[in-house]
Amino acid sequence: MAQKGVQLDRETFSCSICLDLLKDPVTTPCGHSYCMNCIKSHWDGEDDKETDSCPQCRQSFTPRPVLLKNTMLAVLVEELKKTGLQAAPADHNAGAEDVACDVCTGRKLKAHKSCLQCLASFCEKHLQPHYESAPLKKHKLVEPSKKLQENVCSHHDEVMKMFCRTDQQLICYLCSVEEHKGHNTVSAAAERAERQRELEGSRQNIQQRIQDREKDVKLLQQQAEAINLSADKAVEDSEKIFTELIRLLEKRSSDVEQQVRSQQKSEVSRVKELQEKLEQEITELKRKDAELKKLSHTEDHNQFLHNYPSLSPLSQSTSSIHIRPLSCFEDVTATVSEVRDKLQDKWTNVSLTGTEMDVLLPQPEPKTRAGFLKYSREITLDPNTAYTQLLLSEGNRKATFMLLQQSYSSHPDRFTIWWQVLSRESLTGRCYWEVKRRGGVSVAVAYKNISRTGRSDEFSLPLHGSEERKHQTSFILHTLFSLWTFVKKSRFTFICLADQMLLS
Repeated sequence: MAQKGVQLDRETFSCSICLDLLKDPVTTPCGHSYCMNCIKSHWDGEDDKETDSCPQCRQSFTPRPVLLKNTMLAVLVEELKKTGLQAAPADHNAGAEDVACDVCTGRKLKAHKSCLQCLASFCEKHLQPHYESAPLKKHKLVEPSKKLQENVCSHHDEVMKMFCRTDQQLICYLCSVEEHKGHNTVSAAAERAERQRELEGSRQNIQQRIQDREKDVKLLQQQAEAINLSADKAVEDSEKIFTELIRLLEKRSSDVEQQVRSQQKSEVSRVKELQEKLEQEITELKRKDAELKKLSHTEDHNQFLHNYPSLSPLSQSTSSIHIRPLSCFEDVTATVSEVRDKLQDKWTNVSLTGTEMDVLLPQPEPKTRAGFLKYSREITLDPNTAYTQLLLSEGNRKATFMLLQQSYSSHPDRFTIWWQVLSRESLTGRCYWEVKRRGGVSVAVAYKNISRTGRSDEFSLPLHGSEERKHQTSFILHTLFSLWTFVKKSRFTFICLADQMLLS
């Protein structure tokens, strides 16, 4: 309470012009007190006016009153100085980053509000007339702003209260009857209301996307847990079976465990990567929502309309997640059990590829499409490698040759001479895929480091469709799918085996 009393004394014995303790205090006929030099300087600056007025209550004096030093106030101020009383608190003073009161002279205080009609900012003391005077009560007060002049028309020096929808800009009333005569014009408030509705719609869309992505993240978390549990169970069951086998089977047991763990790590990594992308999208959506929320709460219509067009559009949403089945791990136990019964004297490796478990024992090569489908793979094309006249579509699973070059960004992996595109996926073990085509197309396998520039034949694919029905090649551990125009067949299929590649 004592501190509050000291603060009251400061305000009582401070000059409302310089905001410091009164020096040579004088009192105007209306009863307000000022420093003698402050009030004289204030009136001297109003030479263009016929009357002088009180800076606080605006009462006019004609002629200018003769001011005499208020001895009692002077004595009180001197006594207060001896007790250590200071001027207004420093934290009320306007700093370089603050909006200063336009009325204060000398040391300026922080503005408490800005008036869109007066085009000025006021501290709490100088804002009082806006709360007490009937005409001033109708003025629109907003948070302190340094950009009030942006509300003034540069041609007519009038406040811009209109919006031209034809030219999409703020205008004043004179603009609406002159340069913008006949245009579709509305009040700034009406345009703000329309844009506000659009903004709210965008926020609802963002919030819905946030909810959807949070659900997707939860599903991915559950899948990661299920993958771990399934993988752990597969390893445990496999170890029980391998303990029944001879020393060779014990060695293969560790191989199975290693491959299961490798696939587990790959699958969990894939899920975590997608989860991180979704979480990043959620963060971006929340940031965008906060940005829109901040803009929606802007009280100044003109500032709202100035900033609205600069809002960045929403980024493309991450594609829907794909939950893969966990049968690959469950199949490990069943496959090893079958091998235990059938294994005699030859064993190859247990390999986890794609979404199913393959135990490569000596087997006849598939002869039918149904047999090939066991090794089928989903192939997607890599846009970063596509020749500029190839248009990718349908989730990067279709390539179309175009007469006009596509607007692809520059990338070191892109083919610059041959009409080719590589797949995203690396192929290992037995892999089968089918290609539907219209026009001429050739398909082959290639190393990932195939050259992308130059016209030498070493940069083109090794197969030429029906011209080469069977191409012998050594097993390629990491191969990539490619295609470009050549063959005239309605449909053809490939099977990539450990020792050869067949075209059918």
